[in-house]
Amino acid sequence: MIVGIDLGTTNCAIAAWKDGTPTLIPNAMGDVLTPSAVSLCENGELLTGVAARDRQVTHPRHTATSFKRYMGTRQKTKLGPQQEFTAEDLSALVLRGLKADAEAFLGVEVEGAVITVPAYFNDRQRKATRRAGELAGFKVSRLLNEPTAAALAFGIHDRSDREAFLVFDLGGGTFDVSIVEMFEGIVEVRASAGDNRLGGEDFNDCLIDLVSRQDDRWKQLRSSSGNEMGEKLRAAAERTRRALSDTAIASFTVTEGEEAFTCEISERAFEEHAGPLLARLREPVLRSLRDSNIQVSKLSEIVLVGGATRMPVVRRAITRMFGRFPNQSVHPDHAVALGASVQAGLLMGDKALEEIRLSDVCPFTLGVDNAQIDERGRLYEGIFSPIIERNTPIPASRVNYYQTIVDNQRELMFGIYQGESRDVTSNVRLGEIRIPVPPKPAGEVVVECRFSYDSNGLLEIDVSNPETGVTRNLVLTEHDGDGVPPDLAERRKALAALKIHPREEALNIAVSARAARCYESFVGATREAIGRNITLWESALNSQNPRTIAEQRLAFTEWLDSLEGERFL
Repeated sequence: MIVGIDLGTTNCAIAAWKDGTPTLIPNAMGDVLTPSAVSLCENGELLTGVAARDRQVTHPRHTATSFKRYMGTRQKTKLGPQQEFTAEDLSALVLRGLKADAEAFLGVEVEGAVITVPAYFNDRQRKATRRAGELAGFKVSRLLNEPTAAALAFGIHDRSDREAFLVFDLGGGTFDVSIVEMFEGIVEVRASAGDNRLGGEDFNDCLIDLVSRQDDRWKQLRSSSGNEMGEKLRAAAERTRRALSDTAIASFTVTEGEEAFTCEISERAFEEHAGPLLARLREPVLRSLRDSNIQVSKLSEIVLVGGATRMPVVRRAITRMFGRFPNQSVHPDHAVALGASVQAGLLMGDKALEEIRLSDVCPFTLGVDNAQIDERGRLYEGIFSPIIERNTPIPASRVNYYQTIVDNQRELMFGIYQGESRDVTSNVRLGEIRIPVPPKPAGEVVVECRFSYDSNGLLEIDVSNPETGVTRNLVLTEHDGDGVPPDLAERRKALAALKIHPREEALNIAVSARAARCYESFVGATREAIGRNITLWESALNSQNPRTIAEQRLAFTEWLDSLEGERFL
C-alpha cells in the first residue's frame, strides 16, 4: 500500500487512493490535520501532533515546531537540556505517527509513501525529506512538488480538459506557484517558482511586530520575553490572524502572570504592515509566467492552496495581482495530500487512473562550473554554465560543449551544480566529474557534457571526448551514500532513450532534408526566405526544447506546404 503525505510546516495530512477516490485519513483524535510538532516529556517520552503542540506554550524548551524550514541544513533543535534533533529527525517522528494512523485506518501495512515538497526545495532539502520518510519506516516511492499535487487534486474531480491555470500555494512556511495545463488526461506542469522563506509564520511575526509598536508595554514584552512569552506571542498572533479572516477587527491577547495584555488589531492596519510580505508574492508569479511564456490574461483560473490563502489580505492581493477573483473550490488544507494520494494510486497502477498522466518540470537549473578568459588574458573561474534550465519538462536530456582554455591541458574537471546564480558558490554543489584530454593547444580539445534528469530526481552526467572516445559517467540520486534505488537500472534505461540530439530524430531529419531541398529548388527572394526560416529551425533544434521544436516544426512545415503547393500536401 502506498499513501500520499503532505508534510507541511504547520500541519501534515495523509491520504490514500481508496475505492477509486482520494480519501483523507484521520489521526487518533479524529482530525485529518496533524500538527507538525514534537515535544519531549520529562520522562523521556516523545510526543507528536496535537499532544506536542499543546505543550508549545507551557514547555517551549521541550517543544519544536516549524522545523520544516531547516530541512537540508545542519541546524539542530535542542529539546530539553541535552537531546538535539535535526529537521529530518523531527519530521521522521511526525511521519511515523502518520504511518501508524494510516495502518490503523486502512487495516493493512503501509509500506510506501509519496511525500510532497515545496517546488523550490533544492537537492539537499529533498534528500533530507527522503531521509525523514525512510527513518519513519516508509519506502519513499516519490517526492512530489506540492503545487503539482494540488493540481492533481483539482483536476481529478471531473478530469475535463483545462487551459493553463495557476496554482497559488501559500502554506505555513513556504510559498509555491505552478502553471499547469490538462489535456486528454495529461496533467502538464509548465512552470514552477516559489519562496521557501515565506508563509503564514511570517505573517504571524508581522502581527507581533505590529503589536509591539502599539506602546512601550508591548515593546518590553517582546524584547524581554523568554522562550515561554515568545511562544505565547506566537500563539496569540496565530489566533488573531485566523480571527481576522472572519472579522474586520480582532483582539491580540497574552497573559503575563496575573496580568492580561490586550490590544485591538484592524484588518486594514494588518494589511498595511504586511505590505512587504504581500509584495514578495509577486516575483514568483512573474517568474513562472515568464518561464512558461504565458500571459496572465491566458490563465483560465487561479487556484488557491495552503492555509495562509484563507487570509482576506492575501486574497485581496491575489485579486489585485490577477485582476479577477481566485478559484476557492479546493480545500486549501487538504488538496496537497489528496493530490499525493492520486500519485500514489498512479504508482500502484489503479485502473481508475489509467487515463491520467503527470508531466512535471525541473524546478532548478542544473549545470556545471565554467572558466572564461577575457580579452586581456585574465582567467575567471567558478562561472555557472546551465545545461538543463529550470522549468524544463522532465524527463529531459540536454547537451553542451566545452573546450580547453590553456595549452597542454591534460584534464577537464566539471563541478555539478543546482541553482540560478552566475557565481557557482551561491548554488548547491551536487558532485564533480573529471575526464582526461590529450595535451594540445588551448581550444583544440572539445568535450561533450550531457545531463539527463528524470521526475524522481535521478541525474545522470555523461562527459565524452569524441576525438579519443573516452567517456566518464556520474549518477546522482536523491538517495544518500549507499542508498541505491532498486529501479536504478530501469530508470537509466528510460533516460538512455532521450540521449540523442533533437536534430538526429527522424521527424526533424525529414524537415531539415525537405528544407535543404527547397533551398536548392528556388532562387531569388524565395530562396532568401527559405534560408531565414532554416536559421530559425536550426535555432529551435539547438534549444533542445521539445515544445519549441514541435511548434517551430509545425509552423515551418505549414510554410513549406504553402510554398511548394498542394501536390506536396
